[in-house]
Amino acid sequence: MVYILSDSIGETGEVVAKAAASQFDSGRVDIRRVPYLSSVREVEEALLEAESAGALVVYTLVRPDLKEYLEKRAHELSLPHVDIMGPMLEGLKQITKQNPKYQPGLIRRMDEAYFSKVEAIEFAVKYDDGKEPRGLLRADLVVIGVSRTSKTPLCMYLAHKGIKAANVPLVPEATPPEELFKIPPQKVVGLTIKPSILFEIRKERLKTLGLSQTADYANMERILTELDYALGIMKKIGCAVIDVSNKAVEETAARVLEIYRKGVGR
Repeated sequence: MVYILSDSIGETGEVVAKAAASQFDSGRVDIRRVPYLSSVREVEEALLEAESAGALVVYTLVRPDLKEYLEKRAHELSLPHVDIMGPMLEGLKQITKQNPKYQPGLIRRMDEAYFSKVEAIEFAVKYDDGKEPRGLLRADLVVIGVSRTSKTPLCMYLAHKGIKAANVPLVPEATPPEELFKIPPQKVVGLTIKPSILFEIRKERLKTLGLSQTADYANMERILTELDYALGIMKKIGCAVIDVSNKAVEETAARVLEIYRKGVGR
């Protein structure tokens, strides 16, 4: 019988106990997890249970006060006990010259943040440039604007913050997807830009593609038409509008995050 005592979920202790048990003939061990220990009283109760069961105590406590109490009481009760986290923390402390945070459950939070980021990046790719309009209703945030207002880079930047962002290009000849008007306004952000700056950006884009710079795409009259149309859509939705003229993606993202956090709080 092995009791796993933890101030988190106790998964680490259980994995180690099972790995060790596999080295014995039977390979079996009865395990009882006692997770989320947060007080000396709870540790005491768990130790008394383990004593009555004649169990081995395996612990992954990171809180110094609980760990110290457990070790003292286990000695008093003559309970065999094994510290899983302590030696590793001490080893890392020596080579990093830093003190541990002593906060339970940090690895789960790190894993959750990582997978949230990966999921958000996949989302941004899947719903980039107006693809799959039905996905807009699943987005944390939807970015709209004319071509070359940095919608995609912004969505990818937000994805690295764990925010599922989709973007929709606004073109006078194409009716915006109906899903766009079903989203709460606080979850939509419109991007606009000064016509002269957009004109230069589009000219450079055409040059990069090896196309004629006289194309309608970089025509000032066309640009003005697109921007007016886009602002009309943004006004209809009632969303926040950000002028991205001469702004780095990071600057725009900081403003978008501010808007997003206020919206989430509603």
